[in-house]
Amino acid sequence: MRRGAEAVGTDVALRFLDDHISGFLRDCRTCRGPDGACTIADGYRALFFEEFLPARAVVFCSPIYWYGLSAQTKAFFDRRLCHDAASNPSSERVLRAMSGKRLGVVLASEETYPGAALGIVHQMQEFSRYTHSDFVGVVRGVGNSRGEVRNDPDDSIRQAERLGAEILDRAYSDYRLDTKRAPVVWQEASGTGVT
Repeated sequence: MRRGAEAVGTDVALRFLDDHISGFLRDCRTCRGPDGACTIADGYRALFFEEFLPARAVVFCSPIYWYGLSAQTKAFFDRRLCHDAASNPSSERVLRAMSGKRLGVVLASEETYPGAALGIVHQMQEFSRYTHSDFVGVVRGVGNSRGEVRNDPDDSIRQAERLGAEILDRAYSDYRLDTKRAPVVWQEASGTGVT
């Protein structure tokens, strides 16, 4: 993924959630500070405010554990509640900054079963819709031993590189009742549309 993004000139920052998150979401009503700020003392706040919110695109990478995201990745999504809940004084600013991102997910599992990732895909779809962001791609590599994904016959490594290269401009559509629709999805090279 990173190789593909850098190949087209996209600035990339790779972050390991283990380096930033040491605790899970708690009851904000009992642990929020007097100023409304989250009091969990780890690097999540800096990661969220300084890295995630300013980013135009984010690709989450996780192994599939029990048909879900890793606990650290799930904690990333859960912990944002401390900062965007109405009880936080900066929630309006946070909600605006969370919106309009290009999001992707890269997963690894030992099962070839297509349904292994469906729960994660659904969660990402809902997060994207909640934040008015574009969920532009999913890549899943299959392997069990370190490095084995390289042997995946679906060429997941190349798929991940392609997602990285296209994350900012990959075609995306998610129609709603009031969405204006063009008569074609893919334009011909001449720009006249598919006939």
